[in-house]
Amino acid sequence: MSDAFAIANMLTGARPRAMAALLRYFRDLDLAEEAYQEACLRAVHNWPRKGPPRDPVGWLVFVGRNAAVDGLRRQTRHVALPAEDVLSDIEDHEAAVVEQMDEADYRDDILRLMFICAHPDLVAAQQVALALRIVSGLSVAEIAAAFLAKEKTIEQRITRAKRKVMAANIPFEAPDAIERAKRLSAVAAMIYLIFNEGYSASGGESHIRKSLCDEAIRLGRLLLRLFPSDPEIMGLLALMLLTHARMPARLDAAGGIILLEDQDRSLWHTGLITEGIALVEKAARHRAAGFYQLQAAIAALHASAKRAEDTDWRGIALLYERLEAVQPSPVVRLNRAVAVFKANDAETALMLLEPVEDELARYFYSHGVRGALLQELGQKDAAREAFNRAIALARTPAEARHIRERLDGLEAMAKKRKRPVSAE
Repeated sequence: MSDAFAIANMLTGARPRAMAALLRYFRDLDLAEEAYQEACLRAVHNWPRKGPPRDPVGWLVFVGRNAAVDGLRRQTRHVALPAEDVLSDIEDHEAAVVEQMDEADYRDDILRLMFICAHPDLVAAQQVALALRIVSGLSVAEIAAAFLAKEKTIEQRITRAKRKVMAANIPFEAPDAIERAKRLSAVAAMIYLIFNEGYSASGGESHIRKSLCDEAIRLGRLLLRLFPSDPEIMGLLALMLLTHARMPARLDAAGGIILLEDQDRSLWHTGLITEGIALVEKAARHRAAGFYQLQAAIAALHASAKRAEDTDWRGIALLYERLEAVQPSPVVRLNRAVAVFKANDAETALMLLEPVEDELARYFYSHGVRGALLQELGQKDAAREAFNRAIALARTPAEARHIRERLDGLEAMAKKRKRPVSAE
């Protein structure tokens, strides 16, 4: 792993805690974000030469806070702070910052920031977009990909949300227990989207952003501590654990995508699977299956199959049907179509996709699945067109390479029946 890659991962992982601390200090979204970005620039300059600090979060908070304060002082013609090299070498100061911001405060700060973003004065789409931008540092393009929306639309949502926060003077204090309960579903959605961005990156060179997955799971555990009897939060954490358990087997040595049915299941993380299944069973006792619980139950069926051919596709197809009834969406329909193909046939799966084709027009996976289904039915020209469309929408080199392999082997694979559909 290169230094640049390692530093980029550290900065991504440190962002939520650092942003929360800076926001607590400045109580201004834009100023906190500018302070963090300035700290990142200095980290990229200093860390390769000096090595990363003992606590990257403490370093970023300390440097970002002082850079911003320095800027404010310059604006008011006050005396500037010492140069960055001097500041970053003051070990005692860094240690003091770390001591002051203990682990409990960090945890509270992050969740507090998410609950602030879930303020009822903001509409749901603004809440989640703002959280993904402020807490996770996702780019506008990455957030647009997560929402299947245009970048301009997302940019407008974030801008309007920030203006509303400023205009309404929305407080940064942690909401009370009643208010937290009201905002719980929005915060759960934020955590889930952060995990999804880590599980399948919407851009960049890395197909997986493990640090985001780890952070989302950590936040999920914290949320469950706040709401220990909520079955949906159990389901959310179980879903992330069961999905993340496959991570060691998802890419080959060259970074290429390995389909679920082709993965070496001995590499799956058994500890996460055991914990996830236990949570699924515990949540089921509440008899109130919701969006996250149903998805976790699907992930549990995948995780329980010792071999790909042991997968209970009929059970998975039924769970997707229930999931679509609970919370219909074109992406759920797409996944249901894959399960129906596995359990039944490609023609039935294609019929399921027809009503949502327009809504999935900008979604990479939709065209990849459609191409595979058409290929299965022997419609090579249509399959080739769908694969070409998928390549045009690929967000990472791994996705593009995966589809090119399907295109390259189209003629040979068309002679085979029941070629596995991409169901990573």
